[in-house]
Amino acid sequence: MILFLSTTTNKVDKKGRVSVPASFRASLKNAPEIVVFRALYHPALEACSLKHLEIISNAMERLNLAPEVYELIENTLFGGAHQLPIDGDGRIVLPETLVTAAGITDEAAFIGRRRTFQIWNPQSYAAFEVKSREAARTHKISLNRIIADASAFFNEEAA
Repeated sequence: MILFLSTTTNKVDKKGRVSVPASFRASLKNAPEIVVFRALYHPALEACSLKHLEIISNAMERLNLAPEVYELIENTLFGGAHQLPIDGDGRIVLPETLVTAAGITDEAAFIGRRRTFQIWNPQSYAAFEVKSREAARTHKISLNRIIADASAFFNEEAA
């Protein structure tokens, strides 16, 4: 299973090249490219393996979504996606449209999100993380609670 973990900030050179963290490349199992597209709710980029995007596409085939929802997903996610090759030094070149959308300048923060990862302007992500942690505390979200809720769910399913 692919898991992207941790947060890493890397320099972006004048040509728009940035190193994908080594642990992320290892999770990609030496895939020659990644897929990157604009996040819907944040000034950031979403990234995943092509295989993961294929899984999403296949899942869509099994859903009974309204035509306009398919249209939105296909236009925003698939239509805005860029397949970016990873060069021999582990770098990708971020297209200018994506760099501008995410406000990325001389550094990019890579944030692991289990099966996907995001790429942010580091200062924007720092502010977002503060708000996220505050919201998690407000909603009493913790690993123990997640495990307890999952256990209760599976116990109910078994009954």
